[in-house]
Amino acid sequence: MFSRLLFLIVLVGCAAANAAPLGEVDARFLLTRTGFSPTEAEVLRLASMDRTQAVAQLVDAATTHAKKPVPAWLNEPLIKPAALRNASVDERRDYLQLDGRRNFDTKAWWIDQMIATPTPLAERMTLFWHNHFTSSGQKVRAAQLMLRQHLTLRQHAMGNFGQMLHALARDPAMLIYLDGAGNRKQSPNENFAREVMELFTLGEGKYSERDVKEAARAFTGWSVDRENEGVFLFRGAQHDDGVKTVLGQTGNLTGEQVLDILLAQPGCAEFIVAKLWREFVSPEPDPAEVKRIAAQFRESRYDIKVALRALFNSPKFFAAENRGTLIKSPVDLVVGTARQLQLSYTDALPFALVAAGLGQNLLAPPNVKGWPGGEAWINSTTLLGRKQFLERLFRIDEMRDVAMMMPAAPAMPTAPAMPTAPAMRPNDGGAIQGIGQLGPEGRERFRQAAASIRFDAPKWLDQYAGKPYSAVRRAVLPIEPAHPIKADADQFTLLKSLVLDPAYQLK
Repeated sequence: MFSRLLFLIVLVGCAAANAAPLGEVDARFLLTRTGFSPTEAEVLRLASMDRTQAVAQLVDAATTHAKKPVPAWLNEPLIKPAALRNASVDERRDYLQLDGRRNFDTKAWWIDQMIATPTPLAERMTLFWHNHFTSSGQKVRAAQLMLRQHLTLRQHAMGNFGQMLHALARDPAMLIYLDGAGNRKQSPNENFAREVMELFTLGEGKYSERDVKEAARAFTGWSVDRENEGVFLFRGAQHDDGVKTVLGQTGNLTGEQVLDILLAQPGCAEFIVAKLWREFVSPEPDPAEVKRIAAQFRESRYDIKVALRALFNSPKFFAAENRGTLIKSPVDLVVGTARQLQLSYTDALPFALVAAGLGQNLLAPPNVKGWPGGEAWINSTTLLGRKQFLERLFRIDEMRDVAMMMPAAPAMPTAPAMPTAPAMRPNDGGAIQGIGQLGPEGRERFRQAAASIRFDAPKWLDQYAGKPYSAVRRAVLPIEPAHPIKADADQFTLLKSLVLDPAYQLK
């Protein structure tokens, strides 16, 4: 009787919390966790909503349609394998350089999309699935196929997990990356069968080696038509049509049927929800909450939006102990900073290269398991690179003299006219990776792009005119700063101190 009464009290308390307006603090937390560091305008739009309304607004409004035009070379013909085999050394080098530049195009285009999107949750989910269904342009060596895979991830990012699993299993870039394109009945290749169980659906220990071998037979004949624009091709003569047994299910199983068997396992929903928990809530999933949310996810037949609504409405999501517990990924840091500080730029290529130098090279995860995330993002090299990237935005000696004339905290006055912050420079050192692979044309593109990046500090500070220091602190940091902030600091120095504080690396 007492336990039931306690449950009802907790339930009523949660309902009351969900019905109250979010306020600016919780609105900013929700937007930061589900997207990238938000602007003040985005925070204010959500602050008057209650939690349920705000979550519904974020999830239901998320559009996976790309705001920026897709690179024009997407539909250009792929080079034929025979032509590549017969190419000279110089011709092959030129092709690889062209393919590399196009992969850089995709990275820059995607970063630009993340910064410009009106619905950051959709971009976060596309990035999440990119790290779940991993492929690398360094092995695929066909930029068109990598971009097509990205568009498939984007299409399904907020849709249905089962449909996405089926689509990615037949994706040409995936088939090449996991050696499925050469899976023949005479010698079944187990790579895809193993990874689809271990990394995509069930997790380690939820299947046997026998299941992997039998599933590999079911996927035989799945291939890529390299002579016909790299599309999926089923080679019936190479398919093993014998009887197979996978996770207790026996029959003349096809690859599609094996995928459905995996989706039917209760552990599949729990595996995905636990991974979403680590992405959005805390490093250690709550077992009871994972089971509860996974049950809804499975009942919905893997509707991703159902899982996200349940996750973001969980009391654990907003719990105080879970705030400031996640480390920003390099893309989080770079894109979030560009969005929140409203940086101006003409080309997002430098941002993509900085993220790569900090350990998150889009389209090129370190291995089939993707980026491990969490504390793995931080080491002595990347921490220094993060600091150098952020310092570049504030590096201007002449600004300091003018800024010192500004009144000190806690009042936030209207910022007087100050020179615009300097551009990023490719010779500044720090975490710039991949410049050497761009070739002369690409390096000039980087140089011009880096020179265009500006932070208009006066304009940014002006939105906090008349507001106390705490308002700026809450806008920039998820928790109290790790280092004390000087009370008599001018406002430009105050902002720089907050951005360079270790707490800025958290969310």
